[in-house]
Amino acid sequence: MDALERIKQQVTQNPIIVYMKGTPDFPQCGFSSRVVKALNACDAEYAYVNIYEDEEIYRALPKFANWPTFPQLYVKGELVGGCDITLDLFQSGELQKMLKEATVTA
Repeated sequence: MDALERIKQQVTQNPIIVYMKGTPDFPQCGFSSRVVKALNACDAEYAYVNIYEDEEIYRALPKFANWPTFPQLYVKGELVGGCDITLDLFQSGELQKMLKEATVTA
């Protein structure tokens, strides 16, 4: 399976997933750290991919959603955005609603 197919599978199988530099316990850039703090403040359960551990994902992800920077947050298969957008949504209260809706099972 090529990297773009793996990304599509990850985004489809995980209601909330963040592609980041490092891990939630040890973010390796300030932007990734801020996104993790926002997700944790929402008490969201989320998957993550450390882009430093998978060079194919690192190279393919910017092509997947035409978004050149990291981190990248996906909710219900859709790109939400990077750090600035995630923080804006968090501050407005929209992120909390979006994450809650993503984890509700029918």
